[in-house]
Amino acid sequence: MWTVAQLGADLAAGKTSSREIVEQALTRIAERDGEGARAFLQVNAEGARAEADFADRLRKRGVRRSPVDGLPVSLKDLFDVAGEVTRAGSKIMGNTVKKADAAAVARLRAAGAVFIGRTNMVEFAFGGVGLNPHYGTPKNPWDRNTGRVPGGSSSGAAVAQAGGMCVMALGSDTGGSVRIPSALCGLAGFKPTARRVPLEGAFPLSFSLDSIGPLANSVGCCAAYDAVLSGEPAAALAELPVKGLRLLLPRSSMLEELDAPVERAFQAALARLGAAGASLEERPAPLFDRRGEYFRRGGFAAAEAYHVHRPHLARLGECDPRVSARILLGKDFPAADYVALGEQRAAARREFEALAAPFDAVVMPAVACVAPGIAEAGASDEDYARWNLRILRNPAFINFVDGCAATLPCHEPGTAPVGFMVCGPAMSDRRILAVSAAIERALSRD
Repeated sequence: MWTVAQLGADLAAGKTSSREIVEQALTRIAERDGEGARAFLQVNAEGARAEADFADRLRKRGVRRSPVDGLPVSLKDLFDVAGEVTRAGSKIMGNTVKKADAAAVARLRAAGAVFIGRTNMVEFAFGGVGLNPHYGTPKNPWDRNTGRVPGGSSSGAAVAQAGGMCVMALGSDTGGSVRIPSALCGLAGFKPTARRVPLEGAFPLSFSLDSIGPLANSVGCCAAYDAVLSGEPAAALAELPVKGLRLLLPRSSMLEELDAPVERAFQAALARLGAAGASLEERPAPLFDRRGEYFRRGGFAAAEAYHVHRPHLARLGECDPRVSARILLGKDFPAADYVALGEQRAAARREFEALAAPFDAVVMPAVACVAPGIAEAGASDEDYARWNLRILRNPAFINFVDGCAATLPCHEPGTAPVGFMVCGPAMSDRRILAVSAAIERALSRD
């Protein structure tokens, strides 16, 4: 499994080159029995080779643009790239070539990232299951014979990352779209405080809830890319001991009705952290149980998505009907209710900040279930709606309260992937990443 730290050391020591890493990624994308053809909507093979060669020439002259210089990354299909078309996983967006990079893409380019291709996604990023009827649904790396969902909406991003087709997959997260596929595919993922990473040039789902973050193989990798995306110094995370960490388990429905494998993995992780000296405290958190109010009639996402899609409402019939139906929920969302929802969000944000204040982080399962089969989740509209709500249940709350959260794997090797979510209030991002890295170290020790 590629990590930024290991690859950086190997590049510095001359053990490999950016071109060699890119060729390995391209080989994995092209594997006949792999998921590259479904994970990627576009592969930039020649451009990636040229960018890698440039990075290698700079390195030979002693130039290193950042800790992620020369490493291949994938981009979710909703990010603008100069000279390319942004489809947002749809077939109705036309063929307009973008003249400029999205802000996040520009920051990655300046840091020396090698853009290997654009990844598949739920149409318009509106769904947590990961299905796309237009371009196909990439299969989860776990239990591939069954054909399980990858999670959405950054579906292709997770499958590409899990398959070694990139060192980082750039995704977006409006209700869990980085953390859900990361958790279901056995990856680390990070949803930053929304305002830390500029959204310009990323096709929007919800102006109020959208955020941009990385899917990667470790928390440290997420932190390295988070520094680039947020425009912050590439400082190493504080190395925190697990002993003495104060972790809050919110006593609420977030910890209830979990799939048996999720329950087992999460409880085993808690036991391991407790044995390592972390302080685990469970407190009532009624705030978490009011999520039905926060997302009633589609909430911010439906209201704002309807506004985004007004220019092409006449073509919504060509879209995934499970996506278009959710967009159309916003048509009759009253303005007064929208204002009231904003007030409710501000109150919930303050309540969450007060609840989290005495603790280093709030922890819970990233997703309440393991990945269902693609056929099972898409068997009917009712099945899809049920699975979508179940998958979104835990992660979407953090977007509503404007928080930040990481997910990291906590399952035993060879079993269904389960994500352990580490959450904090707005602008506690680097602290949450440091806490997540400490938890990751504790859970990975033999």
